[in-house]
Amino acid sequence: MSDTPTVIPRSPAPDDTLAFLKNGYLYGTRRFRKLGSDAFEARLAGMRATVMHGREAASVFYEGDRFSRERAMPSSVQHLLQDEGSVQTLEGPPHRHRKSMFMRMLDDASVARLVAAFEREWTRVRAEHAGHEVPLYDLGNLVLTRAALSWAGIPADRVDDRDLAGRLAAMVDRASSIGPVNWVARVRRRGAEEWAAELVADVRAARVQADPDSAIRTIADGSDDHGAPLPEEVAAVEVLNLLRPIVAVSRYLVFTVHAMHTHPQWHAKVERDADAATRVANEVRRFYPFFPVISGTVQRPFDWRGRDFEPGDRVILDLYATNHDERIWEEPGRFLPERFEGWDGDPNTLVPQGGGDAATGHRCPGEAATIALTARFAQLAATRPFSVPDQDLRISLRHIPALPMDRLRVQMRD
Repeated sequence: MSDTPTVIPRSPAPDDTLAFLKNGYLYGTRRFRKLGSDAFEARLAGMRATVMHGREAASVFYEGDRFSRERAMPSSVQHLLQDEGSVQTLEGPPHRHRKSMFMRMLDDASVARLVAAFEREWTRVRAEHAGHEVPLYDLGNLVLTRAALSWAGIPADRVDDRDLAGRLAAMVDRASSIGPVNWVARVRRRGAEEWAAELVADVRAARVQADPDSAIRTIADGSDDHGAPLPEEVAAVEVLNLLRPIVAVSRYLVFTVHAMHTHPQWHAKVERDADAATRVANEVRRFYPFFPVISGTVQRPFDWRGRDFEPGDRVILDLYATNHDERIWEEPGRFLPERFEGWDGDPNTLVPQGGGDAATGHRCPGEAATIALTARFAQLAATRPFSVPDQDLRISLRHIPALPMDRLRVQMRD
């Protein structure tokens, strides 16, 4: 593949929707190789788009305020992972203002408190399931939901944590689905939004006492960039935008155990070395499949690779292909946490949660929390609190979002 192609080629198919469904995470990678380019034009679901990957592509996509995320994704995805007025759909000053709220809630001290809450809940749930075999993914969803609620300052008597765990997980699990399965997940999401809106209203009216520094208080007191209070329905969406990504870390917990089970030499390294645990966490995020792509629509015209991009043009950044780009990562198909010992931290190379700068752009503000939670769980798992029974550990790259075939069942030790 040429590093600097001068023309963006076209996919040979009249519409690539079936190719995307057939190939899943590898759709872009296979097209890039076939066309000998790190970008190509295609039609997906009848819509023309430019699909690209790599360090330069991530820089173009995330820097310079070139793109808008509003209505850039299919409605089946949009209404599960975002909603009208949420931080992801904003641009310019409104986005930077709203993003600053999330950055405050997820600063280093707050992340440390979240990790501590996670460890408490893990200890509690592990004891509840001692001697039993359980799907780690489902268990992780519950542990992370309880940890997120406690950390956010949401009283336990204001929510059914198991029900909420299922609703939050379904928003991610069903984001790539269509038809009745997706519709059911959207109905469940609306129920979660109604709960969150009522909670925000009660915090504002002092019917629920919330610590002044808590996340739920911060959102309830949130304002737009002109100082007007956030409408209840928007604040409710942002409550879910805070909780859902924390619960989504459950996939990384599963992948961490999968990695350490298939590479057992990392148990001893991780147990005694927090830096090794962080390297494992980053390699889990690079190596394993999370969301395959992110989409944007051009809001500011620019030229790239000999093509004029005009407002309204659709661009898709292939996250999975970027995380496996051989121009960036040596032997990208191997699980090698040691690669992060000398990593320069380039924000446009490791992009499972977006590229660019988190404070000013659309990179996930909870990335540090994801790394910290995954690294701490790696250390907890390194003590072998459970065994991994014989099962199908294969991960299909055609299924989005991916999990091991048997959802990675673990046998909790007494």
